[in-house]
Amino acid sequence: MPDLIIYDCDGTLIDTETLYGEVSLEACHALGLTSWTLDHYVDSIVGIPWSEGIKIIEAAHGRPLPADFEQRIEDAVASRLETELRALPGVREALDAIGGRRCVASSTSLAPLRRNLAITGLIELFDPHIFSASQVARGKPHPDVFLHAAATMETEPRSCLVIEDSVPGVRAALAAGMRVVGFTGVAHDKDRTARRLAEAGALAVIDDFRHWPELVTGLRA
Repeated sequence: MPDLIIYDCDGTLIDTETLYGEVSLEACHALGLTSWTLDHYVDSIVGIPWSEGIKIIEAAHGRPLPADFEQRIEDAVASRLETELRALPGVREALDAIGGRRCVASSTSLAPLRRNLAITGLIELFDPHIFSASQVARGKPHPDVFLHAAATMETEPRSCLVIEDSVPGVRAALAAGMRVVGFTGVAHDKDRTARRLAEAGALAVIDDFRHWPELVTGLRA
């Protein structure tokens, strides 16, 4: 029975990943990485800290990125957040139905993480239990942020349940000794993503938060 449910944020509670994916892929194409597809971007970048993603893009580019590369992406995304960012359908209802102890553990840096949760109206459901990979030594797929969340919440890792939309996130949860469920609600190829999450070790995969309370209840039985 999970004593604590740990939620990833981007691509799980809210859909920032579509915004970042569209903007970042366009920026990569402008660099000359025209062979990159959305699948390639998702497989390479999604679920890890952005600082690590930048290193991957730079390695593919073969030379240093323009000095303003990151800032141009951040500015383009920020201009769309206030009008386009929403909590995923059914999230609030599912959280209300499940109740219990919960927190967020994300690869996103703490300030933008809190900003995004505030924009979507979800911050009140988690605050102050909001944890970021920027608070620990290593990001996902390392277990650090999940272990930090569990320790702060005074919960044994084996008593935690994680919901994650990315392979690095699933691997991080398993490395922390936690059970993990995959989520494909924002995936552009749900079947492919579900297979990858299951292969990474997710004990189940859902694509809609309407199914989440029933699954959690079953795990608590």
